[in-house]
Amino acid sequence: MVGPGGGAPLENANPLIYRRSGERPVTAREEDDELPDSIDDREIFDTRQHLIRSINDPEHPLTLEELNVVEQVRVKVNDAESTVTVEFTPTIPHCSMATLIGLSIKVKLIRSLPERFKLDVHITPGTHASEHAVNKQLADKERVAAALENSHLLEVVNQCLSARS
Repeated sequence: MVGPGGGAPLENANPLIYRRSGERPVTAREEDDELPDSIDDREIFDTRQHLIRSINDPEHPLTLEELNVVEQVRVKVNDAESTVTVEFTPTIPHCSMATLIGLSIKVKLIRSLPERFKLDVHITPGTHASEHAVNKQLADKERVAAALENSHLLEVVNQCLSARS
């Protein structure tokens, strides 16, 4: 099986597909504009904005949730300290798309959250052969900024973040 755009063969041609979790009901408190709205783990994963669960995989016509790359239990938010931590799990230990996936998650959060938040997006420990190198790239603000100045790379990230029809 060939990759997107007829490119190189897919690394994981037959990934295991997981069932999407249901939409969470919106509570009256969340709809009340008079009450302060704290950001929690579930809001990062889910909400009507579908922050990270609906990010598209760069190789497959599936979301990161459907491939179990992101899970709500691997999202940690401390609204009081303005921190968000997201662990993601590539589908295979040698996934060459791991940095792109992490970058897509980070960009989605940067675009969606108030600037006060410090973001930590990294690979679930022990799940990728190059986890240290990928995590180092994702943690380096200058490298992330430089990656987003690359028009081709930014286009690929935007495709991962766009809604599929």
